[in-house]
Amino acid sequence: MDQSLRRDLRRFLAEDIGRGDITSALLSPGRIKASVIAREGCTVSGARHARELFIMGGCSARVCVGDGRSARRGNIIMDVAGPARAVLSTERTALNLMSRMSGIATMTARMVRKVGRKTAIYSTRKTAPGLRRFDKEAVVAGGGHAHRMSLDEAVLIKDNHIAAGGSMEDLIRAARRKHRRIEVEVEDIGAAVLAADCGADVILLDNFAPRQAARAVSELRRRRPRPRIEISGGITVQNIARYAGIGADMISVGSLTHSVRGIDYSLDVTG
Repeated sequence: MDQSLRRDLRRFLAEDIGRGDITSALLSPGRIKASVIAREGCTVSGARHARELFIMGGCSARVCVGDGRSARRGNIIMDVAGPARAVLSTERTALNLMSRMSGIATMTARMVRKVGRKTAIYSTRKTAPGLRRFDKEAVVAGGGHAHRMSLDEAVLIKDNHIAAGGSMEDLIRAARRKHRRIEVEVEDIGAAVLAADCGADVILLDNFAPRQAARAVSELRRRRPRPRIEISGGITVQNIARYAGIGADMISVGSLTHSVRGIDYSLDVTG
């Protein structure tokens, strides 16, 4: 694990413990054993970070169900041992992180199963500030892809870039002089065709209804070279299979990380 991740984990612990866990300080300095248990079925993510948090707190921890693996209700995800004060002071931070990451991984896995192998599921930059690396890691654990981690990784020309800086054609030409891969977000079929004709490598169909998206895909398939096609906006677990059937190469889903339902985990003292 790299040092920047460790710094984040230490920050998470410090945020919760503050100047000290005054309730756990009431306990005698004895040692305990405990288990992290899944209270519902899920795809696990964040177990490696939870283990690191317990180690930072002065405990030992063994992962029983690793990241990317499926767990059933009642499964033991991790065994922990250490001073009672340390285990209980670390408990909430570890469970919170696992809960969020596993929630993201579980929904990603559901969507991946819905679309099959032909269409790739991607996350977006709609992540909680300070948690992007963890959120994106959870998407990958669920079988998805991370897309851009930051703005310096790829060119994606959006409507506000065009509104602020001139025409789509001018921006694509400017980008082509410096960058190899250019993606353009469009809101109608005409703009999709224009972006393709201007040489965009990826066309992002934003908030297209399924029928409109199908017509756009049909038009873009006639272009040579054919751009890759991404669909985004309003994607849910209920409609994602319909969008995938249209023939897009990629579907990006903001709700994977901006509307997370955490997985219910508990830490039970066993001895």
